[in-house]
Amino acid sequence: MGDKKKHNKTSAPEGEPLSRKLYEEELKRLHGELVSLQEWTKHTGAKVCVVFEGRDTAGKGGAIKALTERVSPRVFRVVALPPPTEREKSQMYAQRYVPHLPAAGEIVIFDRSWYNRAGVERVMGFCTEEQATKFLETIAGIEKAMIESGIILLKYWLEVSQEEQTKRIESRINDPRKVWKLSPMDLKSYSRWYDYSRARDDIFAASDTPWAPWYVVDSNDKRRARLNIITHILSKVPYEAPKREKIKLPKRQKAGGYVEPEDIRHHVPAVF
Repeated sequence: MGDKKKHNKTSAPEGEPLSRKLYEEELKRLHGELVSLQEWTKHTGAKVCVVFEGRDTAGKGGAIKALTERVSPRVFRVVALPPPTEREKSQMYAQRYVPHLPAAGEIVIFDRSWYNRAGVERVMGFCTEEQATKFLETIAGIEKAMIESGIILLKYWLEVSQEEQTKRIESRINDPRKVWKLSPMDLKSYSRWYDYSRARDDIFAASDTPWAPWYVVDSNDKRRARLNIITHILSKVPYEAPKREKIKLPKRQKAGGYVEPEDIRHHVPAVF
């Protein structure tokens, strides 16, 4: 199964921040393995579904970017649904997610998922306790049906400390590159740390099953978290690296009298 068993033995000691150099070296290797996973998925018609959940600022977006930046968006599809429409509000809660589940040859990544019902919606008062309870009573069975249909389902909960979350929220407030990430909802959820903790515990109690367990990721060190997540995904999917044929570039055609025009209009100014 490719090079999945190997890892960088020169990484920084546990507890120390991982250097950018080591991170990028290991990420490059893992990206090669993700391409192998992609080609195996296309060839075999496998269906892979990866769920990312966790507190605000836990690093879900960065992990998803690291996972997908070197693969095809036609195979690795990222799903981040907006708030439900009035019609969707009248449906069974998980129903709006079903059309986005993977078909053959696809890897679908949920940036938050059906667990919004028992997480964000419950904590922020967008659903009733009865609705959240009903969801928790039924979701394990729904996920079992997913798996019985042939989907490989992997669920990750990214966990961040109070101190690190505060640091990241303040960074969003003060850095103009990150201010778009900050919403009034983030500030409200920040104040409800223990409500989210209770909601998380209830989610785990109801849906950490033998067929669809939760995998918790320590994401205080974003670089380590990303490498650990990708490595774990690769270890959980039984892919095989495809055999590659030797590629030889063909010769270019002759100009056949073509002459480049002297002036091409509308150049981008050379500022740098």
